[in-house]
Amino acid sequence: MAQINTVLGPIDASKLGFTLGHEHVFVASAGVRYVYPEFVDKKAIVKKAVRELRQAVEEGVNTIVDVSVLDLGRDVRVEREVSRRTGINIIAATGNWLDVPRVFAAADPNRLADLYVREIVDGIEGTDVRAGVIKVASDGDSVSAASENIIRGAARACKRTGVPITTHTGAAARLGLRQIEIIEQEGADLDKVVIGHSNDSTDLDYLTAILRKGAWLGLDRYPGGGRPGIPGWEERTRVVKQLLDMGWADKIMLSHDWVSSMLNARPDMQAQREKNNPDGYLFITRKVLPYLKQLGGTDQQIKQLMVDNPRRFFGVS
Repeated sequence: MAQINTVLGPIDASKLGFTLGHEHVFVASAGVRYVYPEFVDKKAIVKKAVRELRQAVEEGVNTIVDVSVLDLGRDVRVEREVSRRTGINIIAATGNWLDVPRVFAAADPNRLADLYVREIVDGIEGTDVRAGVIKVASDGDSVSAASENIIRGAARACKRTGVPITTHTGAAARLGLRQIEIIEQEGADLDKVVIGHSNDSTDLDYLTAILRKGAWLGLDRYPGGGRPGIPGWEERTRVVKQLLDMGWADKIMLSHDWVSSMLNARPDMQAQREKNNPDGYLFITRKVLPYLKQLGGTDQQIKQLMVDNPRRFFGVS
């Protein structure tokens, strides 16, 4: 049976269950918790996350993938405590987000791959918590030089370990296809790549182009909406149904990109985010899946999206 690294140790992929593949317990910035520990109230962060994720477990969520990395203030000790206190599986990430350290932007991608592999094989920050996914990110109108360097390092780490890659993208600029191009150049298996935030776009030509290349679609920005030009959750879900009808049920995963405590956002922005999604990690369970069934989605398709596909994607033989 394929194995998956979680913050409490490796588990059989069969134990993953209902999985949200792109979430966060909390986000901050690199190094802040070390230099200014009083800025990061870990006790409050853990308390809030435990309350929210315990409720998620009670309503059927078994696993979240926490895609917080160095430049999002990752703290695997917090992730581990939350997992122990709630019973939810948490998969931790290596890699980088958009705030790429300058030294990484200038580094040989092989050196970056070595760092990511160490966090997968040996553990993160002196713990025995091993990463189960590699995070990369691109945004704006193009893939920056720094982002490209990170993607190349991630692709090489993926080739060496079999651990999959999850991406943050600017879907409006079709950046997923450029990410795929870079990963292809590195010779990594696109079946080990999920192009995240793809449901910020409703362009079926773009979405199916990603799928035809062999990568996965991360439809992982629910509920969406909130401002003009951003598709809302109903429109996003109608696109899911269209993709299911086109035969792509085996290459799609749903998630929220939810954050329990968002230290890198002003209080008013965090309040607006919570107003837009009062259900947090449970929006998909409470709203999206019932609506998908109203549209004609089947229980088997829902199981495939939320259980079977994550098990297959994150499992490493």
